[in-house]
Order: sequence, then C-alpha cells, then structure tokens
Amino acid sequence: MMQDLVTEKWEDFLKKYYWNDLIAMSNSYPEKRSLFVKFSEMDIYDPNLADMLLEDPDVAIEAATMALREMDIPTGVTLDEANLRIIKLPRRLKIRDIRSNDIGKLVGIEGLVTKATEVRPRIVEAVFECPFCHHIFSVAQSGRQFKEPVECEQESGGCGRKVQRFKLVVDKSKFANAQKVRLQESPEELRGGELPQALDVNLEDDISGEVSPGDRVIVTGILRSYQRTTQFGKTPFFDIYLDGNSLEIMEEEFEEIVITEEDEREIMELKNQPDVYEKLIRSIAPSIYGYEEIKEAMVLQLFAGVPKELPDETRVRGDIHVLLVGDPGVAKSQLLTYQVKLAPRGLYTGGKSSSAAGLTAAAVKDEFGEGRWTLEAGALVLADKGIAAVDEIDKMRKEDRDALHEAMEQQTVSIAKAGIMARLNSRCALLAAANPKFGRFDKYTAIAEQINMPPTLLSRFDLIFTMMDRPDEEMDTKTAEHILETHYAGELLARSKNIGKVEEEEKERFREAMQTMEPAVSGELLRKYVAWSKRNVFPVMTEEAHKKFLDFYIGLRRQGYEDEDAPVPITARQLEALIRLGEARARARLSDKITAEDAERVINEVTYCLKRVFVDPETGKLDTDWITVGTTKTKRDRARSIREIIKELEKEYGEEVPIEEVLDLAEEEGMEREKAEEMIEVMKRDGILFSPGSGVIKFVR
Repeated sequence: MMQDLVTEKWEDFLKKYYWNDLIAMSNSYPEKRSLFVKFSEMDIYDPNLADMLLEDPDVAIEAATMALREMDIPTGVTLDEANLRIIKLPRRLKIRDIRSNDIGKLVGIEGLVTKATEVRPRIVEAVFECPFCHHIFSVAQSGRQFKEPVECEQESGGCGRKVQRFKLVVDKSKFANAQKVRLQESPEELRGGELPQALDVNLEDDISGEVSPGDRVIVTGILRSYQRTTQFGKTPFFDIYLDGNSLEIMEEEFEEIVITEEDEREIMELKNQPDVYEKLIRSIAPSIYGYEEIKEAMVLQLFAGVPKELPDETRVRGDIHVLLVGDPGVAKSQLLTYQVKLAPRGLYTGGKSSSAAGLTAAAVKDEFGEGRWTLEAGALVLADKGIAAVDEIDKMRKEDRDALHEAMEQQTVSIAKAGIMARLNSRCALLAAANPKFGRFDKYTAIAEQINMPPTLLSRFDLIFTMMDRPDEEMDTKTAEHILETHYAGELLARSKNIGKVEEEEKERFREAMQTMEPAVSGELLRKYVAWSKRNVFPVMTEEAHKKFLDFYIGLRRQGYEDEDAPVPITARQLEALIRLGEARARARLSDKITAEDAERVINEVTYCLKRVFVDPETGKLDTDWITVGTTKTKRDRARSIREIIKELEKEYGEEVPIEEVLDLAEEEGMEREKAEEMIEVMKRDGILFSPGSGVIKFVR
C-alpha cells in the first residue's frame, strides 16, 4: 500500500517537473534510457519524499523507477527498461568521511577514477530449468552473490522438489552491462601528506563505459557493505562499495574549489592593485632568497596559456613545462614542493622511485578486475589539468623517461598492452628538477653538455633554468642573513606555539622576521585566484604584442639568413613557448588582452634562459641544436672535416691511418689541435672510429 502511494507521488512529480524531458527521452528510446532528476527539485516538490530518498533509497528508487516505466507517454512508447537517476545531491561525502551510519543511504561521492575494468554483462534475472519436470522459472539477482534456487517453484506450476543443481538457461536470462571503477580522493584534498583512500563503485546499464582512468567524477549511489572472508572463515569486519545510481563527469576546471562572493571580491581587489604581478612573484616560496626569474616562471606556470582546439582537430597545449638544473643545495626540491602546494591541482613524485607505468598508466591483472586486465592511471594522468612536479628527473631509468615524450607534447598517454589500446589525457604542466651530469656544474664545460637528459626531452621544456652555486661575498651575505632570519623567526614561532611566550624585546624583531617570511598573497587566496583565472580568463593577443613576438623571433632567426653556415638559433617551439608565456602573464593580471608589456616581460624571461643554455660556447652564437639535437653545428662541421681527412689519408695509408697525420692536416685546415683530438675521442665513443693499434685509427665498417 505504502509502495503504491510513493509510486503515485513520483508519477505526479515527474508529470509536473519532467514531462518535456520524458517526451524527449521517449523519442530517442532505447538509445537514451536514463532520466536525470535533480534532487533540489524533488526537495521543493515534497521534502518528505526527498528525505525518504536519502534515508531509504532502495524503496524510493524502486518506486520511482516503477512510476517511470508505467507512465503513459503520448508518443506511445513504453519505457519498460528506463532508469531514473538522481543527480546534484546537496551533500557530497568525502571517501575518508564514510562511516557505518551511511550504509544503505543515498550518498554523493566525488573522486578521481584510478582504475576501470572493461564493460561486461552482469546477470540481473537468472532463468532456471528443473531437471525433473522441466519447469522454467526466474530468480532476480542483486548484490555480490549469485542466487540459486534450492527447490522447484510450486507457485508457478513446478513440482516443488528439492534439487541439488538447476540448469541455468542463459539465452532466456536477462543481462545488464556493468563496469567496476575505483574512486580515489583527489590529491589536492590531501594537504597533510595523508594516504589517499579509495572506494569501489559498481556502474550499470547506460552509465557503464562512460569514464576512463584520470577522470574526475561525482557518483551518486547507495552505499552497501559485505562481509570479509579469509582462509579461516568469516571476519567481523565488513567492506563497503557504492552501488552507482548516477554519474556526473566534472567538466568545469577546479569545480572542487569553492569560490564564494567574498572570495570573488578579494580576487577583484587584488586584481586592481597596480603591482599585482610583482606580489604574485613575491608569494612564491618567500622563505627562499633570490631566484626572481625562476619564481616568475613558476607564477606563469600556475596560470598557464590557453589550450587550443583548432578547426582541423589539432590540439595545441597551453601548459608550460619548466626544468630546473642546479648544483646541490640550491633549494630545487623546496621550490617544487611549494609549487605543488600552491597549485589548485598538484602532484609531487621523485624520479628515482617512479617507473614508466607509475608516471603514465599501466594495464594490470588483479583481484579488483576479478582476474581480468584493468587500466590504472599514473601520476601524470592523475595530475590532469594541474601541475606534476618530478624531482631528480635525471636519475630516472632511460626507458621510464621515454614515457614522458608523448605526455609532454601531445598531453596524452597511450597504452597498448594485453590487447588494451587506450589513450588517456594528461593535460598537465611539468615542473622538473635535475642535477648536472657530474653532480655540480663545471665552469669549463658548456652547460648544455652537462644536462644529463636526452635532447628530445629537453626540447619539450619551454624554460630551462640553471641554478649555479658560485661563491660571491655580497650575494652569500644576503642569502645567509635571509636564512638566519628565517630560522630565527621559525624558532620564535615554535616557542610561542608550544609555550605561548615571546620576550618583549624580541617582539619587534619577530614581527619583522615574520613579514619577510609571509607571502604577499596568502596561499589560500592565491589558489582561488588561479582557479578563478583559469575558469574565466581567455586572453587574446593585441597587435602590439603580435608585432613584438614576431620581431623577436625573426630577429634571432636572422642570424641564420645572413650566413648559410650559421647554426639554427631558435626553432618554432620557442615561439610557441613565448605565446604561451604571454597568455599566462595576461591571465595572471586577469586581463583578456596580451599587451606589449606582457610580450616584453616574457621575452626577457625567455632571453634569460636562451643566453644561459642555448649559446654555443665556441662561437658565442645562439644554437638551438645544443638542446634539440644534443650537439652544436660547430661540432658537426668539425666531425665532418675529420671524417673527410681520414678518407683522404686512407688512399695513402690504407684502412689504418696514423692519428698524428690526421691532427696535422686538421691543423692546416685551421682547426685547433686540441679540439681535433677531442673530436676524435668523441667519434671513438660514438662508435664511428676505433683504434686497432697504438697511434692509428680506423673507421668502424
């Protein structure tokens, strides 16, 4: 009786609020067979029914589904397999806040999909045949266990005998598509280094197969539990899982960051300050002295350029990749951890301990997929639309580092394993730190030679910074004073927190020290400022900025026009980096235009990097091949000359040529003897030449 009354109420509600949606659904039925009902509208219609939906969802959803399936629609379609799905629940529960009181209730859970199985049929109504009287009857299936009858159904005309095993009639049974996914807490919610908690979710029918690892979703469903069993029998502990009713994929960036009207007012106040950009730079790791250019690059990386989907379906990334290469003890890791803490979405990982699968994605066979292959998302996929910081990237194994190429430029992760061909999104900016090849920079060797990374990977970084630790009295004094001041303030802060007292004469100095440590813009406000900017600001280039970018690029490329033998100074990749940085600077000011001032500022930033890393130490000219190819044009020309000299001498000496003769001829051609010797050693290392005996060299054929 009660069930009928609830069904009637649901029918009335659907007619009042969702009549047009029902007609639209009936026109595209059975391809579209889910009606999404907003909880708030249910609450307005009948608060008691809304409460019942939360407290006793099994009864309420069954009644609602029955009402939907039995409705008379003017189009004449019977919605006998339609589903009613509840969305926009007012209260979202965090996975770590789930308690025993929530079992059996309707809950909304937000999280990150880390694993997903393939879509497979699940039996919902099993049809059995009696082996004695051949009577056919059905048993509804729900939960995790398969229900089998013990006796033949007498009510429906069976013999009523107890039978050990009935025959399952598969072709008459009813199946539904089902998928299992694992939800994990979003990394940005874990501020205290906690272990992220996970929850398994069962998705059925038309909401299965909609998500892939790395997606951020809100799943509304009924929380259920089942008893754990071990080899010793049943335990008193129960496991929980979510029976998914509806699935919403979070389309808008940073939906999890709530920005109130008060926050918006603060953001606008900050935007209107003339020195907002300088304030943002001062807010990055104020406890670390100096590194203005690097801090500016980190601000630009937080805001990122605008990702573009072009009409020919090409995607141009907006994320800015930054590499810091530096001597030990120059605060690289500190900067990385600070950036991850600031970013609305950030993930930190160490290169030494990360494998290719851990960074990108893996196909694994485990108990979660009941022995089948499942896809598991790695760090770069989980950091989608955020920042991934990889420390000690140079310590990674070569094959693991190779996995980064596609993730950095195409911003996707492709996986082909065990018959699974998948492509996951990894639209994240990479902030990486590395040490020089020999542990510390050697001032007599070119910087680019000391960065122990493949050129193909280096060329994908928009900005490469070198952090050198060179003794300099004035700089060292300022740095030391800053460190001492920071520690002093930290000591006083620890004392006041634990004992609650600061001496009277120390108070003024304590206040001053705290001011130097405090960021100009608080971390919480900065995160909201970045999230608001990424949601609402999409700047466009002005004519002046366009001209500045063009002049800068052509100005540098001109060095290659005037001299045919000149190296390639910069490539189009650096121009793209410039545009991205210009967009990011406009976004940092919450401006919808990239001005000439923005262009000038980022040109200075790029020039700073180019001068330090891209210059050929022998000629003093810019040579992009340092980074993109791993050698300079000068060295390539020298290698070619030596190759030709050896070929010439082979006519006289045969295959084995005296090294001294080669060096003499090289010197005659104007090459320094030392450089020629060095080049021969490099060619030996590269397997082009070898020395079969003392004082002679020969080509490897």
